[in-house]
Amino acid sequence: MPAKLPATSFVTSSPDIGSCPPPSLPEFALIGRSNVGKSTLLNLLASQKALAKVSATPGRTRLINFFLINNAYFLVDLPGYGFAKAGKKDRSNLESAISGYLLERPSLYNTLVLIDSRLPPQKIDLEFVAWLAEIARPFSLVFTKTDKLNAAPAAKNRADFLAAIAPNEPQVFATSSVKKTGVGELRAFLSSAAKAPAPPPREE
Repeated sequence: MPAKLPATSFVTSSPDIGSCPPPSLPEFALIGRSNVGKSTLLNLLASQKALAKVSATPGRTRLINFFLINNAYFLVDLPGYGFAKAGKKDRSNLESAISGYLLERPSLYNTLVLIDSRLPPQKIDLEFVAWLAEIARPFSLVFTKTDKLNAAPAAKNRADFLAAIAPNEPQVFATSSVKKTGVGELRAFLSSAAKAPAPPPREE
């Protein structure tokens, strides 16, 4: 019997932490560098082709978007980091929205950091992961676009990235939107993690 597809609905978009809905269910944030495939992965996880808009122009997400999964947890689509084409004011607002959510949201269980598996470790990704570790926020790594590179160099890029963030040892997933590999494992992780006790409040 095929696996039951998740029941998914869009709930709301918020420009900043102050306008986010009241914390209720566990939340799992998705974030990554522009053009890493975040919207595509979110649609795959939700089993809906157009839940999150996929754009050819990187960095189109400008709000904190909440999607309810199986009435059990939220996937939270955050703006990407590295806003090369955004104006100074827009970059400042987006960075404030991201940091505010990741620093202050009590219902955030885990942050899924998307990494382009085709590339060697990028400074912007390493710095973001280091910041998450510094603020003691649980995170996992999701390497995307694994179908775009041969297995050996993709594995080397993953190994090099993990070596660069040692001693941190996050959960790691390798996904492909074309072959749909890794999506089932990631769904299972989210469902299981949502049933776990809430992480302790972040210390200031």
